[in-house]
Amino acid sequence: MDWKTDWGLRGRMAFTMFLLFALYVVFVGALTVYFGDFLFPLIMLGGFSVAQYFFSDKLALKSMGAREVDPDEYPDLHRRIERLSQQADLPKPAVAVANTQVPNAFATGRNKKNATVAVTTGLLESLDEDELDGVLAHELAHVKNRDVMVMTIASFLSTIAFFIVRWGWLLGGDNRQGAPVIVAILVSLVVWVISFLLIRALSRYREYSADRGAALITGQPGALASALMTIDGRMDRVPDEDLREEAEMNAFFIIPIKAGFVGKIASTHPSTDNRIERLREMETELETA
Repeated sequence: MDWKTDWGLRGRMAFTMFLLFALYVVFVGALTVYFGDFLFPLIMLGGFSVAQYFFSDKLALKSMGAREVDPDEYPDLHRRIERLSQQADLPKPAVAVANTQVPNAFATGRNKKNATVAVTTGLLESLDEDELDGVLAHELAHVKNRDVMVMTIASFLSTIAFFIVRWGWLLGGDNRQGAPVIVAILVSLVVWVISFLLIRALSRYREYSADRGAALITGQPGALASALMTIDGRMDRVPDEDLREEAEMNAFFIIPIKAGFVGKIASTHPSTDNRIERLREMETELETA
């Protein structure tokens, strides 16, 4: 299935990454000026980020209470993921299930060969066959697009900025040029806030990209749109206690858990209505192709 490239979406992603790159160049320059002895903390944080990158899949699964399941336990789920992986030209990822009524799914793993697609029991109980295929294809599109790697790299210097904001006062007093450490902390705060918003924007764009990828894999944009409506409607009926327990996994979920005003302006996902609108446009494009 050969659809036209969404150059508008690609352009927005490229522009956001360019802004992040420019911001980080300024930030590294500021670190050089204000912290002559920052090499050791930088190496330490770099090691932490590398470890997080390699173990992110296990951490994500543990956070959700998900466990890997074999084909004997969930034969239909395994068959679906195997079929969709072949359609997406991907190796079959590991399959995991979380026993929770929150209807959702996520993908994790550092690359295509070390990926895991996880679903909740609430999702399996909520969707019909086509809708489930759409959600699984969305998660496989994240794997194909290497989104875990992209977001980990994009977040690295933002993590360092946050570290300086919180612990910069421990790194010493004035540097040899007499610049007070408080200036470096304030610069880091500005960098962290701006990068936080840019990374959230990039995450939202990549959700649109994964939606488009899912539509290409299945050939049924309407099925994913229907699944999004079903999941969004079911979310309203899940007890608040359960939603709070899962809220820390928002960046992984196919639909995030709403967390008030701040959660909306810093959301990792676009609104469900906007995603459905785009999927409907793709469906029209497919029908007229």
